[in-house]
Amino acid sequence: MTDYLAQIEAETARLAALADDLTVPVPTCPGWTVGDVVTHVGQMHRWTVHVLRNQVQERIWSFQVPAGLPEGAHGDAAWLAAGAAEMLETLRATDPSMAVWTWGPDKRASWWPRRMFFELLVHRADVELALGVEPEFPAETAIDGIEELLHNLPEARWVTKALAELDAEGATIHLHASDADGEWTITQGPAGKITWERGHAKGDVALRGPVRDLLLVLYNRRSPDALTVHGDRALLGRWLSAAGL
Repeated sequence: MTDYLAQIEAETARLAALADDLTVPVPTCPGWTVGDVVTHVGQMHRWTVHVLRNQVQERIWSFQVPAGLPEGAHGDAAWLAAGAAEMLETLRATDPSMAVWTWGPDKRASWWPRRMFFELLVHRADVELALGVEPEFPAETAIDGIEELLHNLPEARWVTKALAELDAEGATIHLHASDADGEWTITQGPAGKITWERGHAKGDVALRGPVRDLLLVLYNRRSPDALTVHGDRALLGRWLSAAGL
């Protein structure tokens, strides 16, 4: 089993080390600076703590939880680290099987570590890209990240609403990792829902490249033009725009 807690600790340290100049614009998060990214991630940590400690059963969003910052202020590296430490302490003290609210399909505390790890990973990549650094992470991490995202997307209401507007029911998108054992086919279902499965298949459009880049493309952090695309490129562009978190 993946030790998400250790990975959260390591990713927090990486992001904190990058958070030197909070004013640097982050192109992959339009309108945001490094300070905005740090504040967002730290807010997510405090949200997690609130949900778990209070055994929240009804929907609550991160902006509804106090950040411990003056209004309009950005968090810094120390604030980020403090929130992550509190979250890790809470996660370690919480029964993974405890029933709590999540925005994904799994309504247990065990949903939160994996989600918060990938929240950190993607936003660390945002800041690295803003600073001209190429993000790196292991292939197995990228594979897990792709499957974590696909697992949760069908329950993301803001995503399914956008996907439903594509009028693309039955369309298929195939992902093929060129450097790891990873292939996935995504099928667009009714009401904006998706289904997916691992394995080789044909799709209306296929995207092939390093698995790290496949993950970044799914999160709209890298253009599919950087990879190999076969088939309906316009469908892929519309789908990625609608499905991005």
